[in-house]
Amino acid sequence: MKLFQPLTIRSMTLPNRLVVPAMVTRLSGEDGFVNNDIRDRYMRFAKGGAGLVVLEAMAVHGSRSGPLLRLSGDEFMAGLRDLCAGMHDIGPGRVVPQIIHFLKIARSGWRQKVEDLSIAEIHAIPHAYAAAAERSVRCGFDGVELHMAHAYTLSSFLSRLNRRRDDYGGTLERRLRLPVEVVVAVRAAVGDQYPIGVRFDGEECIKGGYTVAEAQLIAYRLVRAGVDYVSISAGGKFEDAVPRAGEPLYPYTGYSGDRCMPGKSWPDGANRYLPAGIKSFLRKQGVAAPVIATGKINTPELAEEILGAGDADLIGMARPLLADPDWPRKVQAGRFDKVIRCCYANVCKARDERFQTVACFLWPKGSKQAPDSEDIVPPQWDRQLAASTQQGRVSLKWSAATDNEGVYGYDIWRAVGGEKFERIDAIPVPVTTYHDTATIKGLAYRYFVQAYDLAGNRSERSFVVEARVES
Repeated sequence: MKLFQPLTIRSMTLPNRLVVPAMVTRLSGEDGFVNNDIRDRYMRFAKGGAGLVVLEAMAVHGSRSGPLLRLSGDEFMAGLRDLCAGMHDIGPGRVVPQIIHFLKIARSGWRQKVEDLSIAEIHAIPHAYAAAAERSVRCGFDGVELHMAHAYTLSSFLSRLNRRRDDYGGTLERRLRLPVEVVVAVRAAVGDQYPIGVRFDGEECIKGGYTVAEAQLIAYRLVRAGVDYVSISAGGKFEDAVPRAGEPLYPYTGYSGDRCMPGKSWPDGANRYLPAGIKSFLRKQGVAAPVIATGKINTPELAEEILGAGDADLIGMARPLLADPDWPRKVQAGRFDKVIRCCYANVCKARDERFQTVACFLWPKGSKQAPDSEDIVPPQWDRQLAASTQQGRVSLKWSAATDNEGVYGYDIWRAVGGEKFERIDAIPVPVTTYHDTATIKGLAYRYFVQAYDLAGNRSERSFVVEARVES
């Protein structure tokens, strides 16, 4: 599988093409230091075998930010150095921190915009990034990733909604000026061999925002300035965020937020065309920088298809690897059937919106980390499954399974008409019912359910039941 072929980026060789993109955890304290919960989360990712783990965005400056890691001073280095060493010891992959600069925001709804910044404040930003990147070298990280996506400072300069009318706004080249200055400053700070990545939006997904046509040019300009790989996201903007009384504006609550983290209703690989368009343009210009694809990529088959088609060089999986950090090593061993599969309920996203610790909907209740089990005994049950129809939906009900360690949840499988079965959802314990509302009259629906335990061992399938919606 191409997914498990190594890839070298300057001095960094990745053992496979799987990437854990930077994800907010809200596990750190307000002080910005690494704590035990942060360490446990990232050690778990490293143990799972991903080729590259990108640590959650950490601030390059001292503004208040809530529970966010920091790399804005030497005092933060000891914890990060220890975390990096531990991750290298426990897993085969490489580790880079994502570093970020953000603007101010208030609970009243006021937010600072790029046009509010003075020239002196703008000139300080490349220096802050460069200093943080140099600290990442001293911490022992394998590279550094620059955050230029979503609602934050550098992304806001790149945006077509950047209202500045000086050398930092207006034309695309002027909107790129600060991001390029950051790249140049970082490259000077870390040297020629240290890998620099950038995460930016392939499309803003807001009215008046840029699309992949400009994203192609942005990628080319940043690579020519000194970037070694580009990681492509989408949306996550303030402009369409939903205001909530008494809370600061959160940039993932509108349509652009859905595009950033496509939920259950979106097709698999929803944002695939963005890295595909960017990579195609780069290759036509003779640029070989690797491109990372993200956005609801969740199976080995889809990942391999994207790589084989040349749409990307690396596959970023955030929510699937949050649900099961062992996805890489299970799939490499040919055991995708043991993967705890994300159901895209986006409870993790909702918890972040509410400023709560980010956890997976499928994890055992109250858990701060994914289960870690090497058990090989599958759950047992009577396989009985009942189906009923009412109010235009199909309702399923089954008896609880049992397991020597503990039942984790249940996968729901459905076949429409004469089509093959597809997994449509997952339900955590202790729930033993499911309501399928995506049904219409005139078609037959067949279902079965499988229980799985903490290690991902699956039970026998339930008996298959058929149902038809009549009203």
